[in-house]
Amino acid sequence: MRCLDGVRGGLAFYVLLSHALPFAPLPAWVHWLFQHGGAAVDVFFILSGLVIVLSLEGFNYRARPFLIARVARIYPVFLVVFVLSLMVQPLDTGFERMPWLGPDSPAHFIWSGGWPKNWGIGIITHLTMTHGLFPNSVLPDVWVGFLGAAWSLSTEWQFYLVALLIGARLGLMRMAWFFLALALAGLAWQMAAPEAWQFSRAFLPNKAQYFALGIVSASVIRGDRRGLRPYLAMLTVTLMVSALEGGIDKLLPPVVWTACLAAQLMVASPRTAGSRHWVPAFISMPLGWLAAVLQSRPMVWLGAVSYCIYLINEPVQKLIGVGLAFLTDGNATLFIATWIPGSVVLPILAAWWLHDWIELPAQRYGRSVALATVNVQ
Repeated sequence: MRCLDGVRGGLAFYVLLSHALPFAPLPAWVHWLFQHGGAAVDVFFILSGLVIVLSLEGFNYRARPFLIARVARIYPVFLVVFVLSLMVQPLDTGFERMPWLGPDSPAHFIWSGGWPKNWGIGIITHLTMTHGLFPNSVLPDVWVGFLGAAWSLSTEWQFYLVALLIGARLGLMRMAWFFLALALAGLAWQMAAPEAWQFSRAFLPNKAQYFALGIVSASVIRGDRRGLRPYLAMLTVTLMVSALEGGIDKLLPPVVWTACLAAQLMVASPRTAGSRHWVPAFISMPLGWLAAVLQSRPMVWLGAVSYCIYLINEPVQKLIGVGLAFLTDGNATLFIATWIPGSVVLPILAAWWLHDWIELPAQRYGRSVALATVNVQ
């Protein structure tokens, strides 16, 4: 699924840019183009719905090997980056040395300075991936108390466990509709519950429609034509739920994912290749261009290191930004000349190191242990 590997790389790079560009004095239209990082994470959730279903099926819904493989995939890189984020957390943000940042700049919401009030509970909930389970009245802002990007890992683990519990019983399609029903329940709670009892976007029901769309995609990716109709039905309902939640960021993920999925199908296998002549040229040509970009070596490589990019970019960028703000002392031209390349290249280099020395060895070990467990069982 090289196209979808490229999707992962493009999303991670976009999130990196969405964390970097708000700190630079750039034209408003540039900031607008890169202020949809939340939508990029939602596409990650759709992709996760597809990948996790295939993983569960590969392990025959056996809990132990699946969880071993997931822990090996998620935790080693997370723990290294989390330790770094704890070290960076006390640093002052240095915003007073960046006078070009207005009070409403999204930059103020990307970096945090100082320890949270309930820092001990915050560390425990992050390490257990439970920080997305608490409403604001119980633990205020705990979901972004430390490593901001880690909020989505809590959502992912909630999805892993629920899918593991119900997947074998319900099957693919009914599981997808279960998650869609969960999303509708979450939407009803948002409309009815008081503000103090609202959950953050790290709470699974607030993102469940995206996982549902990814689950249905598993049937489509296999070339099963019978899966196309359920996919279109799920896409329609997902768009309706997203429209009710409001904003372009809610509608972008299913649209972007559908285009990328179509590009993957265009080049996937001989079974689907024979049907290309039924696709109108005004659709097939842009899909072909999209597939070419997604399958390119840079995009696939970015996809390989995407998880590391996603986690490491924030603490590394804060270290760079605080240092540059001190050195440039309010000189916007000098800051932007050094910040733009540094905030992009250095996190990617750090992610490359993490991928080669932490992520890959842990994945290989975790998979070997998981497969040994399957063989024993």
